[in-house]
Parts: sequence; structure tokens; C-alpha cells
Amino acid sequence: MKVTIIDYNAGNVQSVLFALQRLGVEAALSSDPETIRSADKVIFPGVGEANTTMGYLRERGLDEVIRGLEQPVLGICLGMQLLCAHSEENDTECLGIIPQQVVRFKPKEGEKIPHMGWNSIYNLDPALFSPELEKEYVYFVHSYFVESGPYTIATTDYVQPFSAALRKGNFMATQFHPEKSGAAGAAILQQFLNL
Repeated sequence: MKVTIIDYNAGNVQSVLFALQRLGVEAALSSDPETIRSADKVIFPGVGEANTTMGYLRERGLDEVIRGLEQPVLGICLGMQLLCAHSEENDTECLGIIPQQVVRFKPKEGEKIPHMGWNSIYNLDPALFSPELEKEYVYFVHSYFVESGPYTIATTDYVQPFSAALRKGNFMATQFHPEKSGAAGAAILQQFLNL
């Protein structure tokens, strides 16, 4: 199985590579369109700022490469947000694959932004989550989120309920970091690899 991680200067690439290695998978890290298109599975990770990242993708034509992918694709954190239509983060037009909006948390008193730490996920879709992961804890770091909607395949609560994961067709995505989420995260990555 050929797994490619899209290389676009995202901050969490090494931890994703290591998480896959722990599962016995040697993934390629590449920004080459043909390498990405020919992969069996594609991972679109991300830590960073939406507008700068979208600019980087457009300059290299990677936005069109990603939109055209037909194999299973997993977006992680910023990667999930960039799969959506628009982000409030610097008023960014995103890839538009999942027609959802990315909005900034509006915390109440005592609630800190960014949302950072372990939260449980629930209402899990079996496409990406085995039933025993219901209410398991996974690791989040983010200031922007996607509200629950028709493409939500997992939910979590911080400030309000929101999408912990999304899916549209072959595109799946998690707001949390499966590569930093211990056994639960490893199980989610393995289920993605098994698709």
C-alpha cells in the first residue's frame, strides 16, 4: 500500500510519519502532484494559519491536485479546515470540498482559546471509527472549528458541540490529531488505512 503525506510546510508532518511507522507503514512525504495522485491513501496534515497555507497550495497547484483526488484522503487539524469552503481565519477561501464554514470560538468566561487538550468524541460514524471508540479521548489544539452539520461523523464539546470529524465521499478529516492521540488515534489511523 502506497501512502503519501502532502508536504506543504505543515508543522505536524514528522509526528504523522512516526505514527504511521508504528503501524508498520512507511509513508512518502511529497509535494509532487504525480506522487500524490498515484498513492493508495493520501494524508493532508496541518498546523498553521489558513490564509498563508492556502496561498502556498495555490502557488504550487496543489489545491487542484487535492480537489481531484479520488482515493481515500484524511485531513488532520488545519488540513480538515482547509477542506471546507471558507475560514474566518483571515477571511480565507479554502478548497471547497466540504461545504462547511470554519469559525472562531467565542469563549465564555473561564474558557481558554486555543482549545488545547484531551476531549471525548461521540456520535461516531463507522466509516472511520470503530464502535469501541465511542466516548474515547483524543487530542485537540485549535482556535477555529466547524459546527456540527450534515458532514459531521464525530462530535466533541468545547464551548459548544462541534465537528470532531467530517466526511464527504472519499474525503475524511479530523479536527483532533490522531497521531498524538495514543491508542485511540492509532486505531483511527489504522481504520483509515484499511479503507
